[in-house]
Amino acid sequence: MLLSLFCLFAAVVLIQFFYYIIVFGKFSFGKPQNETPKKIPISVIVCAKNEEDNVRNFIPLLAEQNYPQFEIVLIDDASSDTTLDIFEEFEKQYSNVKLVKVENNEAFWGNKKFALTLGIKAAKYEYLLFTDADCYPTSKDWITKMSSQFTQQKNIVLGYGAYEKIANSFLNKLIRFETLLSSTQIFGWTKLGKPYAGVGRNMAYKREEFFKVNGFIDHMKIRSGDDDLFINQAANKNNTTICYLPDSFTYSKPKTTFSEWFTQKRRHVSTAGHYKGFDKIQLGLFYSSQLLFILLPIVLLAFQYQWIAVVSMIGFRYIFTWISMGFSAGKLKEKDVIYWFPVIEIILIFVQLNVFISNTFKKPVHWK
Repeated sequence: MLLSLFCLFAAVVLIQFFYYIIVFGKFSFGKPQNETPKKIPISVIVCAKNEEDNVRNFIPLLAEQNYPQFEIVLIDDASSDTTLDIFEEFEKQYSNVKLVKVENNEAFWGNKKFALTLGIKAAKYEYLLFTDADCYPTSKDWITKMSSQFTQQKNIVLGYGAYEKIANSFLNKLIRFETLLSSTQIFGWTKLGKPYAGVGRNMAYKREEFFKVNGFIDHMKIRSGDDDLFINQAANKNNTTICYLPDSFTYSKPKTTFSEWFTQKRRHVSTAGHYKGFDKIQLGLFYSSQLLFILLPIVLLAFQYQWIAVVSMIGFRYIFTWISMGFSAGKLKEKDVIYWFPVIEIILIFVQLNVFISNTFKKPVHWK
């Protein structure tokens, strides 16, 4: 029995090595990204529902972008606060702002995908750049940097959507580490030619890619997934690339309580069950190996079975994971969370297990 557990633990370490060094390493150890500035017209699309404070603060930052030709498509998804009023003010203030008003529709009530579809159809330009209402770009060159990665073949660009740093907050470090890890996964698999997800806080694509898969029609009834389910369906090794130039990042205000963040994670994770078969398997294998790496050594060390070999494998695993995530954190400007890596990782593993169990028994609440 113990021999079988030891062999399983060795296999888990090898699986982890494959992910962190081979897959994630495609991004972590890659060269700095080149950029070729483009002058293609861009439509920046922002969908908001009851976001009066955020849109008042962040939309002007989008309007101040240093880019020769762009419009901002503001979509009000039947807000009950003053979001629509603020959008109307912006439409009068900025000549390149277009307002799309969405009223509740019985067939698509409260569905963000319906609102986004209307905005995409209303956009003047073919190249679309997406962010959320609670996000802001890290620089005035955000559009320039994201659009620089478009080519004749690459019509989908996956960017990095970061969260603001909050001093002396362990929860904030946990949130940012989880974002770093998930982005490293996405970027690594994309560089291997297996893109499987993106984040709506920062992504771009040519409108033709949207219509090639009939938009969100295949998953319209799934309340979440306007970003990752669309990318999972539309992206492939030929049409998708990533952008990790520092000035291409967007930032969002993170949750400040664990319960709020946990609810948010439940919504995000709920869409993974609708991914393509390969993507579900590779994600399941990774998270299973994460959990087993914590549990198996506890049993083996409790019985003092091959404890020198077990401790050596634990040390080896932490060395290569720390190195891989350290290089990734350097690229994505998240180095401070790496100092807490072992503790944060263990907590995150059990949070993810709790999310999986919670979602199994009760569906999470989605768009406002």
